[in-house]
Amino acid sequence: MTILFPLWALLAGCVGLIATDTLSDWRAAVMPLLGVVMFGMGATLRPADFLAIARRPALVGLGLCLQFGLMPLVGWALARGLSLPPELLVGMVLVGAAPGGTASNVICYLARGDVALSISLTAASTLLAVVLTPWLTWIYAGAWVTVPVLEMLRSIALVVLLPVIAGVAVNRFARRWLGQIQSWMPRVSVLAILVIIAIVVALNAGRLATVGLGLVVAVMLHNGLGLTLGYWGARAFGQDRVRARTLAIEVGMQNSGLAVALALKSFPVAAALPGALFSVWHNLSGAMLAAWWSRRAVLSAMSREHAD
Repeated sequence: MTILFPLWALLAGCVGLIATDTLSDWRAAVMPLLGVVMFGMGATLRPADFLAIARRPALVGLGLCLQFGLMPLVGWALARGLSLPPELLVGMVLVGAAPGGTASNVICYLARGDVALSISLTAASTLLAVVLTPWLTWIYAGAWVTVPVLEMLRSIALVVLLPVIAGVAVNRFARRWLGQIQSWMPRVSVLAILVIIAIVVALNAGRLATVGLGLVVAVMLHNGLGLTLGYWGARAFGQDRVRARTLAIEVGMQNSGLAVALALKSFPVAAALPGALFSVWHNLSGAMLAAWWSRRAVLSAMSREHAD
C-alpha cells in the first residue's frame, strides 16, 4: 500500500483537476478527514509506546532535536533560496514543523530499522507538535505572513491530540472491537489522505501552472536533505547504522497531512501545496530508500555469514 501510494496520490490530483468546482466546496472536510487519519494512528499505539520514550530519553531527544531543529529551518532556507512567494514559504515551514508521519513506521520496518524507536519518535513528536508546530511556524514565517498561533494550537489539539488519545484509549480498552475493523483502518486513512490531496489540488488548480518547477524542486530537496541530515546527524552522535536509518526516516518523512490541514485552516490556500506535493514525494522516496537499505542489510548479513 505504501509503495503504491504515490500512484494513488497522482490519480487523486488528477481527480482534483477534473472535478475542481465540486471538490473546491469540500474545503471544510479537510480537518475532519485528518482527524480520522490521526485516530487511526492512535489506534496503532499503546500506552507502553509512550512509556518507551522514557527508557531511551537521549536517543529520542536526539531524534526530536534533529527533526524540529532541522526541518523547519531547511524548509525556510529552501523557500528563501528559490524565491518562493510568502504563501509557499509558510507551506514549506509548516511541512518542516510538522511531526513525523505515520508512514514512517512502515518505511522503517521495510528499511530494517529500529521500529520500536520509530514508533516512540512518532508518538513523541506528535505530542510535542501541539506546541512546537505553531511556535516554529511563527518563528520562521511570521515576518512574511500573519501566523495565528493560538488558532493553530487549538486546531492541532482538536485534530491531532484528541483523536490520537481517543485511538490509544480504544486500543487499550476496546481492543476486541477494534480488532474487527483494524484491517480496514489503514485503507480508510489512505483514502482520507487521497481525498485531502484532491481537495488541495482543486483549490489550487488555477495556481499550479504558475508555481511550476520551483516548488517541486523545493519539496524534493526538503525531503532529501531531511533524510540525509537525519542519517549523518545520528552517525555524528555515535549511533549505529540501524538507528541512523531510523532517525533519517523520522526526520525526512513528515505528517504532511497536518501541514495541509493547518494551511487550509489558517493561511491562503496556496500554502497547502507544499504539503500535498510532499505527501506524494516522501512516500515514493521513502519506499525507494527502504528497498535500497533493506538490500544492503541482506547483502551485509550474507557476507558476514560467508566470512564465518
